[in-house]
Amino acid sequence: MSGGIYMAASGALAYEKRLQIISNNLANANTVGYKMDHGSFQSIDPADLPASLSSATPENSSSMAQSFWFQFNSYTDFTHGSLKNTGNDFDLALVGDGFFCVQKPDGVHYTRKGNFTLNQDGVLVTGNGFPVVGDGGPIEVKGSENPHRFKKFTVDEEGNVSVDGKHVDSLRIVNFDEPGKLLKMGDTLFKPEENSPPPVDAKDFKISQGFVEISNVDVVKMMTEMIEVLRGYESYQKVIRTADEASSRSINEVGKV
Repeated sequence: MSGGIYMAASGALAYEKRLQIISNNLANANTVGYKMDHGSFQSIDPADLPASLSSATPENSSSMAQSFWFQFNSYTDFTHGSLKNTGNDFDLALVGDGFFCVQKPDGVHYTRKGNFTLNQDGVLVTGNGFPVVGDGGPIEVKGSENPHRFKKFTVDEEGNVSVDGKHVDSLRIVNFDEPGKLLKMGDTLFKPEENSPPPVDAKDFKISQGFVEISNVDVVKMMTEMIEVLRGYESYQKVIRTADEASSRSINEVGKV
């Protein structure tokens, strides 16, 4: 089988991966706190191809196609999104660096998604019910006279939480020296890779109560990239089709000799 087909197939596979990333970004364009992903790959020089490819067979063609790039990488863009005023006291936006801490059964996770609420026990939680972590653990919002009633819930720019004017806790806001090593765990939650440096207390931040940070996805740019990727994918398909037709003609002509 022609090496040109492998070259084109590898390009088509890479473009397919890019399309998956772009589609996921667009699907989360309205997700609070979402951070978009980017993909990149480096093609290999034909002169550096392994000799084994010259004897490739149709049975291993799909695996061989991936040998024509060094590695496909995806990374998260942590650029800050714009703020949206909601007027909800339980909506909190981080301005600057840092992440909110969220307690899950398998450990602490980190997020920029700050549209919180209260559960039936008066604990500040995410939309999925996971407690938001403060310096003293999960943050409890309870009135001083009646635990189930309070008049005012406030969070200042430094993350200090007060209920009816009484300080009850402080949001734990952390940062990472290498945010690129954070893994997406779904629902805008992140977790460090194994053996990564531990988080440190964030310093360059402030909290905006009544706001949320919207997704940093640029919809127009993503749509433009999607069109580019689709056209590139179609081009690789044409190359594969042309190379296959050329191989078929060669085989038929040799058979007639």
